[in-house]
Amino acid sequence: NLHLTDATTAECVKLMENTFRDVNIALANEFDLVLQEYGVDSFEAIKLANKHPRVNILSPGPGVGGHCIAVDPCFLSENNENAKLINLARKINDERPSIVADRVIKKTKKYGKKVGVLGVAYKKNIDDCRETPALDIINRLIAEGLEVRCHDPFVKNWTHEMFHYEDIEAW
Repeated sequence: NLHLTDATTAECVKLMENTFRDVNIALANEFDLVLQEYGVDSFEAIKLANKHPRVNILSPGPGVGGHCIAVDPCFLSENNENAKLINLARKINDERPSIVADRVIKKTKKYGKKVGVLGVAYKKNIDDCRETPALDIINRLIAEGLEVRCHDPFVKNWTHEMFHYEDIEAW
């Protein structure tokens, strides 16, 4: 379908679509933090909540990457005092790599100093690493003295050591 409008409205539509995704990702990430305080598995709770016919909560994750969702909300919210929710969602998602890194670091105290990162692109099944939260997580883990190797079958060139999934046991 083709919908006719002016150029400014068309651009706003694109920005709104990506901002909608960013806000919903932030909600899932916030649910993860809130439910952790209650000792509740956020993935299980979200799965059950999504059984409601009008609910579709996304899964929490390591943050937001890519050239659209991580960037487009800023075009709507910059210098706009009315964009409170948009700015808060950006803050929540921007903090997420640090939260994930903290969780991994805590686990390494029990399980050892080797960390395998499975997937470095900003979303699954692509080779695009623009604005990927994986980079912040990996850099933080390395700064903590952990040995990090990465695997992503779609990414051919990466700034950190890559391994083949089949070689994980030998490592």
